[in-house]
Amino acid sequence: MADTLNEEKLHAFVGKMLGDLGGAMSVPTARIGFRLGLFDELAKGAASAGELAERAGNLHERYVREWALAQAANGYIDYDAATDRFSLSPEQAMVFVDPDSPVYLAGAFEMVAATIEAEPKVEQCFRKGTGVRWGDHAGCLFCATGAFFRPGYVNHIVQDWIPALDGMEARLKEGAKVADVGCGVGFSTLLMADAYPDSEFVGYDFHGPSIEEARRHAEGHGYGERVRFEVATAKDIAEEDFDLITMYDCLHDMGDPRGCASHMRRILAKDGVWMIVEPMAGDTPADNMNPVGRLYYNASTMICVPTSLDQEVGEGLGAQAGETKLSQVIREGGFSEVRRATEGPFNMVLEARGA
Repeated sequence: MADTLNEEKLHAFVGKMLGDLGGAMSVPTARIGFRLGLFDELAKGAASAGELAERAGNLHERYVREWALAQAANGYIDYDAATDRFSLSPEQAMVFVDPDSPVYLAGAFEMVAATIEAEPKVEQCFRKGTGVRWGDHAGCLFCATGAFFRPGYVNHIVQDWIPALDGMEARLKEGAKVADVGCGVGFSTLLMADAYPDSEFVGYDFHGPSIEEARRHAEGHGYGERVRFEVATAKDIAEEDFDLITMYDCLHDMGDPRGCASHMRRILAKDGVWMIVEPMAGDTPADNMNPVGRLYYNASTMICVPTSLDQEVGEGLGAQAGETKLSQVIREGGFSEVRRATEGPFNMVLEARGA
């Protein structure tokens, strides 16, 4: 073993591991910074640890100083050694302060924390081949998931994804009937409802607490009867003749995605469109050995596969299924046309139509 050990590769690998472990240790401190408004206060101007502690609500200066030095070591904020002051750049603010930024990542830190909390449950799945019911993972994973996806939805659903569907944007502006299946806490449904006030939207999710949260989000916004949320699995939706069915980052989580595809074909209007937004992935594991694939494979191990294996059939597509596999599933449901309508660094958007 000693004769074949490459010291240079070993040191490089240990350096990578130090970076990874430092990133992992940043999760709790970053979450504290979000909750206590420390990033928000730094966005208002540079500050010493004492000034930052005072601005954030008279926090304990010693804790704030150690926190700020940790974030500076992370590269999340800037530190001026000459003045002993901390600051936040515009680029850092996009990640840590602006909730409508496409790269705002508060929800990502919450998701990581939830997966760590759920680790013992997922470990048992490895031993028994079982799953973890959505909502039973840990804490408020469904809230964290909604927060994680919201920035992408705010910046892409209306601006890029729906316009990429052939002729659908015009139909929505005229007035269409839309089902948002797997809507979670309703961010995607309400974004579409705001953009297309003459259309009708129904958000469906099998997780009751998510639907309750979606209804709370919708309260007081004057949607009336044109926006509603219902508890139902994808295959149990009874209403039909939808002009557009949307699924945002959820088909791969379903236990029976093929049965789901068949049911979507039944409830879709004859000339309707099914839009499936899925995590960006290549068709082979080798295609996904990159930073995005790394994030999604780890999330899929802890969330997506256990969620699917808890349900009937339990196909366990995983978050890196790829376009070829997803298209096969969709076509088996009775859709004759499947195409990639558009894509981004984190998502692909598939458009499916019947015969």
